[in-house]
Amino acid sequence: MLNPAQIEKLKAIVGERNVLTGQEDLLAYSYDAATMWTHLPDAVVIPQTLQQIVQIVNLAADGKIPITPRGGGTNVSGGSIPIRGGIVLCTTKMNRIININKATLVAELEPGVLLLDFQQALAKEGLFYPPDPQSAQGCTMGGTIAENAGGPYGVKYGVTKQYLLGLQVVLATGEVVNLGSKTIKNRMGYEMATLFCGSEGTLGIVTRITVRLLPVPKAQKTMFAVFGDIESAGEAVSRIIGAGIIPAKIEFVDNWFLRRIEELTHMGLPVEAEALLLVQCDGYPQSVEAEIEQVLNICRDMEAGETRAAVDQAEADRLWQIRKSAFGAIYSSSPTILSEDITVPRDKISALIKKCRDAGKKHGFDVHFTGHAGDGNIHPSIQTDFNNKENFQRALKAVDEMVEAALELGGVVSGEHGIGLEKQRYMKQGIDPLALDLMKKIKKAFDPDNIFNPGKYWEE
Repeated sequence: MLNPAQIEKLKAIVGERNVLTGQEDLLAYSYDAATMWTHLPDAVVIPQTLQQIVQIVNLAADGKIPITPRGGGTNVSGGSIPIRGGIVLCTTKMNRIININKATLVAELEPGVLLLDFQQALAKEGLFYPPDPQSAQGCTMGGTIAENAGGPYGVKYGVTKQYLLGLQVVLATGEVVNLGSKTIKNRMGYEMATLFCGSEGTLGIVTRITVRLLPVPKAQKTMFAVFGDIESAGEAVSRIIGAGIIPAKIEFVDNWFLRRIEELTHMGLPVEAEALLLVQCDGYPQSVEAEIEQVLNICRDMEAGETRAAVDQAEADRLWQIRKSAFGAIYSSSPTILSEDITVPRDKISALIKKCRDAGKKHGFDVHFTGHAGDGNIHPSIQTDFNNKENFQRALKAVDEMVEAALELGGVVSGEHGIGLEKQRYMKQGIDPLALDLMKKIKKAFDPDNIFNPGKYWEE
């Protein structure tokens, strides 16, 4: 608990307007984008400079006050919830794009830069930063580092850690450390910057980010295929990858999502289809045309229904809007949604879908599917109600069995949403006990008093 004297010290550091203690303000920072957990911080502090963060960390360390770093709060696993109270350190006013170097394909920026703003700035230069989570309009670059964000481009281009070159970080001691470099190759010791990628704010406060960029592909083309069952759509993905084709994106939605999105948007979707597969290829125009034709033929061999390429970019944009609408479609449909983020090897997608359906049926639920099928990252969702305890407990049991199924198939408990509070109970199942012990020792080494985002990652 922060005392009045500590509050006044925080105001002296960042200015009175940048320390929020009113009840309405604290409520706004007590939850994330999707989970059921809430907890009020004692104060929200909004720094604008590196030196301010150093002073905040020193104050917190002296008083053993928890600090929960936060960007846009769009995370969906509870990582930004101040479960132990204390300070929410919000970086949204540290929002400068410091440098975009077209000659070296490297950019430097502060953690509060919105991903969408960064993408738009790069587009003006003909450049491309592939990590593209669905929350791009509201998430910050610091948040994408904390969560090792992915998105549809993961199948071909990878996730955030593949583009991270360097970080500036404030440690629990108040010291500032520079990790990594501005070069593409760097073999000077351990990959320390990458260690912070996906750490969910448990090791330090990121204050500057260096990432590598790519040129915008010369051409891109989108196709779609409708399937009579979702397992066939999953099998088609395995066949596409098995044929040596690596599209930029491979996404799918099932019949429930198609009907729900049509109900909300009136886009004219094929609501009779059990699954819709969306594929985008990019690169040089000639190779893009050849790859799209191969993908179309594979889907036709799988006895897909309507199967064709988008006639123009406007139609392609409409098709991708279907996938972008999925999050809003499911979360507006029920008082509580349990939407998982399990990932399996790509050739196990069909098996995972079947096991998830069986788990849902066993406990009395329909399971709805969407996801990044191209990298095996599936989001099975269950509609429930936290206030109906019996129903909610059955839903949790179904989720437990879906996660167990993913692990049995050689998968992981989270592909991109992170651990936070949501996945803590699975860490002992999903990680080698020795590896888990090493993680705890790393946390202790960086943060011996456990002030950075305490209560996250593993059950204590």
